[in-house]
Amino acid sequence: MVKLAVVIATLLTAASICAAPLTDEQRALHVLNRLGYGPAPGDLQQVQAMGVERYIDQQLHPERIALPAALNQRLDALRHNEKTPREMLAVVRPGPLMKLDAAQQQEAQREIYKDAAQLSHQERLYRAIYSPRQLEEVMTDFWFNHFNVYADKGLTRVFVTDYERNAIRPYVLGRFRDLLGATAKHPAMLFYLDNWESAAPDFQGKNKRVQGLNENYARELMELHTLGVDGGYTQKDVTELARMLTGWTFDPRASFFGGGSYTFDARRHDTHGKEWLNRHVEPRGQAEGEWALDVLAASPVTAHHISYQLAQYFVADEPPASLVDKLTQRFINSQGDIRAVLTTLFASPEFWDSANVGNKFKTPYQLVVSATRAAGVQVNNVKPLTGALYQLGMPLYGCQTPDGYKNTEAAWLNPDAITRRINLATALGTGRLALSRPADSDASAPMGKGEIEPLDPVTLANTLGPALSDKTLASIQQADPNLRAALMLGSPDFQRH
Repeated sequence: MVKLAVVIATLLTAASICAAPLTDEQRALHVLNRLGYGPAPGDLQQVQAMGVERYIDQQLHPERIALPAALNQRLDALRHNEKTPREMLAVVRPGPLMKLDAAQQQEAQREIYKDAAQLSHQERLYRAIYSPRQLEEVMTDFWFNHFNVYADKGLTRVFVTDYERNAIRPYVLGRFRDLLGATAKHPAMLFYLDNWESAAPDFQGKNKRVQGLNENYARELMELHTLGVDGGYTQKDVTELARMLTGWTFDPRASFFGGGSYTFDARRHDTHGKEWLNRHVEPRGQAEGEWALDVLAASPVTAHHISYQLAQYFVADEPPASLVDKLTQRFINSQGDIRAVLTTLFASPEFWDSANVGNKFKTPYQLVVSATRAAGVQVNNVKPLTGALYQLGMPLYGCQTPDGYKNTEAAWLNPDAITRRINLATALGTGRLALSRPADSDASAPMGKGEIEPLDPVTLANTLGPALSDKTLASIQQADPNLRAALMLGSPDFQRH
């Protein structure tokens, strides 16, 4: 470890940025890095052979790309014994027919939450590592962060897998309004931001308890999901929107009560008129909230906010204003067609500007997935990967605040983070990450000699291609051969994409 840290310390300068026009190989690497999680073995050659334009078009239409049989088998196996949210609620919020004492109830809840977390982690990571629909995976991560929910807040644990699978994933390249509506009505969001309990001031719940108005979701809906923090709205607008969304809820009771799905509870709704964004809103029940989502999704301010975030994610931490303006206009003209906006982005001169190649610092999630893909290893047990994400400060579904994880260098580059990244590179490069063990085994147990298979540095270098600069390769060539693969994965070049 000491030797590796010393060698990497000599390399800790920003990765070289291409000043000359990109070669075909560099262009292929660029789309693999930005539209996906970097190259797996053979990907560079495959994209060069088909051409980057065809690859981009393929990625923008993931429905045309067949999933590998092995990945489908993995996903089917995960779902074989999966419990639905309603079935989990029957244990977590049992009805009067459930006969469990307090200790039994607590243990049953613990197992439900544990199983739900394992399923969500495995499904996300298997897809990100093995799916050829890489842009779909990237956008699933992007939109989950945009519409973030924290998995460890109460009943949100029950709904996270379903939230990503049914409220995020189907809409990642569709229309923004559809995505906005799906997240607004999902129990994961309703519970996480407390809208499920929000009610008109005079509503009385159980035991005649007045629950009152909750503004959390209404505030984040405008501040984070649509208009942005400087979107031109006032505190009164937040309150009025919260009033419009009263009654948007779900029943958390057990399955035989029909719990677990969105419902509009007219009893909770504030039936008085509202004044929102300089508009008078007549009482119309659920239609008030639907209309508000229409207005927010169609706003040019929302178009700019989303366009900035996409440009920041795919191009630069401080994206060019020219690009943001182009994307904003495309968003407006296409009525929020995400695929159309990304088509404009990937064809833009800014995306292909050599100054924007290799300039993004990988988030821990991008690092873990890209390193695993590049290594080409068989992953049966994702626990070492979820553990690494926790150590790197980015546990899956673990962002407590509604703004989600950042994707900028300032958020993730610090001395402690570099040390932890080196530890990950060392474990993966030397074959000491217990990824091949069965999924239900203890991945933290010491590795036996027969389990340790160091990565071949020649194969890894061929996989990464121009991702590694000549300077980096020359330095690595002087190192112990058993450390070369680890040095590649821990190099400053690999920390960027």
